Amino acid sequence: MLIVLVLLVLVVVVTLAKTVKIIPQARAGIVERFGKYRNTLTPGLNVITPFVDKVRYVIDMREQVVSFPPQPVITEDNLVVSIDTVIYFQVTDPVAATYEIANYISAVEQLTMTTLRNIVGGMDLEQTLTSREEINRGLSGVLDEATGRWGIRVGRVEIKGIDPPPSIKDSMEKQMRADRDKRAAILTAEGQRQSAILTAEGNKQAAILNAEGEREALILQAQGERESAILKAQGEGQAILTVFQAIHDGQPDQALLSYQYLQMMPKIATGDANKVWVLPSEFTKALEGLGQSIHEVSGIPKHTGGVKHRVDMGSSEVASPTDRSISEANEEVQRAIRAAADTALPQTPDVPPDDAPAGEPPQQ
Repeated sequence: MLIVLVLLVLVVVVTLAKTVKIIPQARAGIVERFGKYRNTLTPGLNVITPFVDKVRYVIDMREQVVSFPPQPVITEDNLVVSIDTVIYFQVTDPVAATYEIANYISAVEQLTMTTLRNIVGGMDLEQTLTSREEINRGLSGVLDEATGRWGIRVGRVEIKGIDPPPSIKDSMEKQMRADRDKRAAILTAEGQRQSAILTAEGNKQAAILNAEGEREALILQAQGERESAILKAQGEGQAILTVFQAIHDGQPDQALLSYQYLQMMPKIATGDANKVWVLPSEFTKALEGLGQSIHEVSGIPKHTGGVKHRVDMGSSEVASPTDRSISEANEEVQRAIRAAADTALPQTPDVPPDDAPAGEPPQQ
């Protein structure tokens, strides 16, 4: 009796387990009766006929992400690149996903590879590396059209990575390095060009300013020299006028001219070209003849009359000449004559001339 009761309890439990099915959220249960599709269970608590109906598949209705391993693809320029893809898809019809295709994930993977080879095969390497959006749109359109009858909707296809061969990578790195070196050289050359232009402009401005400064300096110097020459000429003119006026006011005579000549004789005798001086014995008469000749030439009177005028040389007053001053002047004349004779005597040869009588000293 106890055994029968235990068996009855076991049968009830198994029957309940076969009858009640709990489907999780975002899932769909495919029920078959004797191997034939019966219905689709929705999320929650469901009751089926035990030992007759069977939940064959539980389909996940959420969007799924599948990453496929890298696949080799040949480009139009016969280069092999490795491409990784990521597929975002969602089951919209669990019945079609169960009975229209045996393994929809594998089918999506194979379809993705074939479509990718078809798209990339019409591009070269450069286009492949720069046309990811175009490849994504092409894959999404082909996969969505092909998987629609499988009850699957492909939401998005992403190219995760495109890896060219190592030799191509090396060439690309060299090309990129060369391109960067080229841009760096261009920027350096442009910088040097701008620097040279600015330096030349600065030198030009400096040269212009220096030339302007030199020109202004020369102009100021010329103006200064001109004013100096004008002032000097004016001073010399005033000095000449003063001397000329003083001479005329003093009324010079032959005695004054003889005195001036005697004062100049020592200076003439000290010249390097004057080696021999011959003084006549009647030196006074020679001076008188000199004064007379000057008088005849220049119209200077031998003796002047009238009142003597003196030039005002300053605040000190000079008295009119007296007998004492005349004697002093005569003494000055005699001293000048003796000085001129003493200067000329050492240079006179001691040998008497051939025509001189014996025992007669040479004339001086």
